[in-house]
Amino acid sequence: MGKHSQIPARNWRLVGMAVLAVFIMMVEPVKSQSSSNRSNTLVRRYCSQYGVLDDEFFLRNLNTTLSSLRRQLANVTEYHAVARTIINGESVYGLALCREYLSPSECLNCFDMAVKGVRVCGIVNGGHVIYDDCDLRYENNNFYTEANVRGNVGVCGNRTSSQEAFRETVKDLLSDLRVATPRTPDFYAASTRRLKGSNATVYAIAQCNVNISQSVCAECLSIRSTTLANCLPNTFGRAIDAGCFMRYSNNAFFRDNQTTDLTPFLKDGNSSTKRAIIGGVLGGAGFLLIVLVFLLWHRSTKSSDRQKDKSTGATELLQGPMAYGYNDLVIATNNFSKDHKLGEGAFGEVYKGTLRDGEVVAIKKTTMASRGRSTYFDNELKIISNVHHRHIMRLLGYCNKGPHLLLVLEFMENGSLDKFLYGEKQGSLTWKQRFEIIFGIARGLAYLHEQYHVTIIHRDIKSSNILIDDDFQPKLSDFGLVRLLPEDKTHISTKVAGTFGYVAPEYAIHGQVSEKVDTYSFGVVVLEIISGRRCTDGIEVESITQNLVDYAWNLYENGTHVNLIDVTLNPSEYEQGDVKKIIELSLMCTQSPASTRPSMTEVVTLLSDCSPEQRSPLRSTVSEPHLRIPIDTSNTSAPSTSSNATASTVELSGR
Repeated sequence: MGKHSQIPARNWRLVGMAVLAVFIMMVEPVKSQSSSNRSNTLVRRYCSQYGVLDDEFFLRNLNTTLSSLRRQLANVTEYHAVARTIINGESVYGLALCREYLSPSECLNCFDMAVKGVRVCGIVNGGHVIYDDCDLRYENNNFYTEANVRGNVGVCGNRTSSQEAFRETVKDLLSDLRVATPRTPDFYAASTRRLKGSNATVYAIAQCNVNISQSVCAECLSIRSTTLANCLPNTFGRAIDAGCFMRYSNNAFFRDNQTTDLTPFLKDGNSSTKRAIIGGVLGGAGFLLIVLVFLLWHRSTKSSDRQKDKSTGATELLQGPMAYGYNDLVIATNNFSKDHKLGEGAFGEVYKGTLRDGEVVAIKKTTMASRGRSTYFDNELKIISNVHHRHIMRLLGYCNKGPHLLLVLEFMENGSLDKFLYGEKQGSLTWKQRFEIIFGIARGLAYLHEQYHVTIIHRDIKSSNILIDDDFQPKLSDFGLVRLLPEDKTHISTKVAGTFGYVAPEYAIHGQVSEKVDTYSFGVVVLEIISGRRCTDGIEVESITQNLVDYAWNLYENGTHVNLIDVTLNPSEYEQGDVKKIIELSLMCTQSPASTRPSMTEVVTLLSDCSPEQRSPLRSTVSEPHLRIPIDTSNTSAPSTSSNATASTVELSGR
């Protein structure tokens, strides 16, 4: 917490001298002000020991971040929210998390209480309060993927149970929650367990921050369940860390109809199955050793089988997406009528639909390559549906019907980024909004490349595949072309997916795929965001027509790249030096060869103001044929046919 103050670029070197913050920890009972008068205990408060650079701007940014978090939680379907505000270098990242047994009003009441609780810290660069019913944390640096940083923090009750079955019942319940929760869509589960030979019941929940990966969630809950086991035979206990929360009690703190069916998430995870596996392993150890030797030899001689085994192994533990009935989707779209059609592209049509429960969704209707590839699609859908990140489109479910694969996605009214840059909403984005969009795209790609449990390359990053929510936060959409990255981090593809103008040269010319393909496309999109121009627009300079990338490079080499900034932007909204730095970063992303481009994690670090000065971009001098981006000389301003139905967004949140 508070490991870095947001320091201007001239003081980057001071960042390396920062030390770990010291926290103040407090425990005190607090009563909720909800209508149901829930008993809501403050479990822990952590306060940074370090101040901020500018009190006025920090407090302003903190208030803006807290307001954004509250606005998100006001949505009846949201229990998790994140937001970031930066003005004058004083970044404030915020995260709020409610337990899912709360009503929307109870969640807001707990959040309001948490705001008061965290303000007790004063004007410091980080604070974190954890209640029974909710968490709230803010920092001046990105902490969203932190999980196990507090140690074994547990709060045990002061009463003990005299029933011998109590200890084993709680242990079994916590063990099931530890296994099941990381496999649930929201990283949340609540369950009860009746004591043998008794009418007594044990209640327990587990919850992870959805920004961490499934494996990190599992690790976090494993530690917490061990901590809670040490509370026994006390009748209640809580275990916490930055990334997860567990609680058990012999008193009901949620209703019986608010439990989670753990059965689908406990395959190969419950204790009886574990015992069977252990017995089988011990009984057949010699045989398995022989099989293992054979498999190692087999894998070394069958590279194609190795790739298939890897893909299967990566998905076998993932929960698949919800299967929708075809008739339900027909009704939702009025038989896929033209009135519901939002757009279409090379890979299918997109429709707006309203499900039976009133939820508005986007439905993408694609054609499968062949029925024989159903396993491939099953695995891909599993991978996509388990991606949990606020800057990445959420796949809600799917439907197979004949040759068609229908994807049910989130829906957003605002549509795609291209409409704001050079479509019907052109010129409406402020600089702050543009920066937040750039930063969000970078974080989403970094998650896909390095933070998800398998590496995913999008391969079709473009402005029309980036959705904008009501708070102008981005989400990456359209994963229909996603392929898993092979072991050697690059391969030759027989079919280049992507859109001309955004495609990296090594991919378009040689079919070489790596994470740096997305980095290149990201750089092109950033140039579009800053300039408000389409990447294929013809820009005439001294009787020479250039595309956007070449134009930006020429400006940079002449030291005039500030001229790339969209003329519709108010100059008072930005510092030229800040924008020039981002232009230079975008050019670094379009460098060739691919090895000279930064990773997306490095890009996020540079954009987060917590890294040394970035190196200067260097235009490619590679002798291989360079991919020329075509120039659009039609001067048309017609909006893109892409729609937010290819994916969708929610405000910097992911539930």
